[in-house]
Parts: sequence; structure tokens; C-alpha cells
Amino acid sequence: MDLTTKKVLITGGSVGIGKAIVAELVQRGVRDIAVMGRRAEALEALATEFPAVNFLPLPGDVAQVSDLNQSVATVTEAWGALDILINNAGVVSAGLLTEVSDEDVISQVAINVTGLILLTKKCLPLLQRSQEGAIMNISSGYGYIAMPFYSVYAATKAAVGQFSDAMRRELAQYPLHVMTVYPAATDTDMMKTAVVRNMDSAQDVARAAVEGLLSGEINVILGGPEREEQIKTNFLEPRKIDEVAKANFEALRERTQTHRSM
Repeated sequence: MDLTTKKVLITGGSVGIGKAIVAELVQRGVRDIAVMGRRAEALEALATEFPAVNFLPLPGDVAQVSDLNQSVATVTEAWGALDILINNAGVVSAGLLTEVSDEDVISQVAINVTGLILLTKKCLPLLQRSQEGAIMNISSGYGYIAMPFYSVYAATKAAVGQFSDAMRRELAQYPLHVMTVYPAATDTDMMKTAVVRNMDSAQDVARAAVEGLLSGEINVILGGPEREEQIKTNFLEPRKIDEVAKANFEALRERTQTHRSM
């Protein structure tokens, strides 16, 4: 895939993993990038940081259908085309299910799943016209292995992976590559309120994601061979992971007591 000619739309692209993906794409020659985000000033800062790029700022919230419609309309009017959609925007609110507010439950589902699906739907008429396109969905390691205190977040991120698989099969007649990225704990603003050591960098995740895109990977899993082995165990012998969670319950409680990034 020649990235230099691609027109890209990414959500949550002004901070964290999203911004690192933008930087990786720019380094590999992408010059047309539309970025959707909730903070207009952060979107504007991208143009200053990457002056060689034709940025299309799309201020808005992926949980709001009207903002999704406006963003797609802006891309259509400006470019009339789209090659790569990167659904990266996400939020997290950790805690026992009984302690997570109704509002945080609803927002996690709305941003992590519903908005992602609706934006994909609305972008498909453009993507289906691409001669060589892609949809990259950013999930989480919790999308494979759910743990206590992340019931809602894990459910939303598992849904992202299932959506990717369904869309890849549904769009098989089009030259569209559909993939999912499963980051491990990553050192971003989203993790500032969690107590975690030895995190990946956002740059590590971005590099793996873009390299996976270029090599045609379906699933990009961060965390190395140990993580892949844990995923196999969770699938084949889930009670073993139950025991790990039970043994580490209090440590997990401590790690997640203040973990909220909404």
C-alpha cells in the first residue's frame, strides 16, 4: 500500500495513540489527514506541529450523530474521497459495575462502540470507492481478556473486534482491508489515573499499527508472545484466567481506584 496518496480520517487523533498514529503516517508520507476530536485547540495545534500536512480539522464528539454527519459531510465536500478510516477515539471508566455511574456506562458504549459503528457506516460510501483502502479499529487488550473493574470497557472493546471481523467479511468484495489493533497498557493521558508500570509508548503502538496495516495484518496484538499465550489460555481454558484474576483482585482494585478518562 502506497500511503503517500491516501486520504485518512482518524478520530481522537490529537492526543495519545491517535496523535502518535498521525505522526507515524506523516513520517511515511501521508499528507491528507482529517482529524475528529472534541477539543478544537488540540486540533489546531496539529497544523502547527506538522506544517507539511493538509489537515482537515473536524471538531466534534463521536457520541453525537449530528457531529458524525457534519464530519463526513466536511470530508465529502473537501475531498470527495476517503481511503483509510481509523476509529481510535475511546474512553474508560474503571470500577466495580455497581460503582460505575450510569452516565459513564452509557458514554463508554456510545463512544467506544456506537459512535465507531455509525462513523464507519457513514464513511462507507466514500471508502467503497477507494481503489486500495482500509478500516483500522483500535480496541484494547481487554477486548481479548476481560478483567475485574473493567466490565463495561472490556465489553465495548470486545465489540470492536467482533465488528471488525464482521465488516471484513461483509466488505470482502471491495479492496478494503479491515483490521483491529489491541494495545496493552499505553503511556498516554488516558492512563494517568491508573497505577501501572512498564507501559508501552504511544509511538510503539502507532508503529505496530501502521506496520500491521502495510503488511496486511488482521489483528495487531501488543504485549509480545506472553500476551498471545494468555489470549490462547483465555479462549481454551478461561478458568485459568479466572484464577489469575482472583489472585490479583486486590491489586487490580488498587490499580483502578481512580482510573477514569472520559
